[in-house]
Amino acid sequence: MAGRGLISIESRFGVGETIDRLVETVTGAGLRVFARIDHAAGAQEVGAALRPTELLIFGHPKGGTPLMQDRQLAGIDLPIKALAWEDEQGKVWLSYNDARWLADRHDLGEASRDAVTAIAAGMEKVVSAATGTSLSGA
Repeated sequence: MAGRGLISIESRFGVGETIDRLVETVTGAGLRVFARIDHAAGAQEVGAALRPTELLIFGHPKGGTPLMQDRQLAGIDLPIKALAWEDEQGKVWLSYNDARWLADRHDLGEASRDAVTAIAAGMEKVVSAATGTSLSGA
């Protein structure tokens, strides 16, 4: 499922476990976790209901800096974010911004090409590990 620059992959695990697996995978790859936000817990604090929804913010300066050197405003979309969420049917998804869409959005040039390619490939690997879904050929 792709649209408006978002890629969504169905997870074989619950929201919390999907994010736990993503944390393990990205930290194992040498990336930094900057924040984990439980939106459903936040909704509960104000007396509102929200299906399980968690956001992970992660990355590494080696990946994002070239994008910001090319177009500093790309920093609005960095570090990388991934959202695990449960839909109305109880399916769990892991969604993230397509790196190529970010390149188009910020009119990134040749200086960012290798970094964008590396981010896209890296996201496929970590999302596949987190969701238990093979993305090869996707």
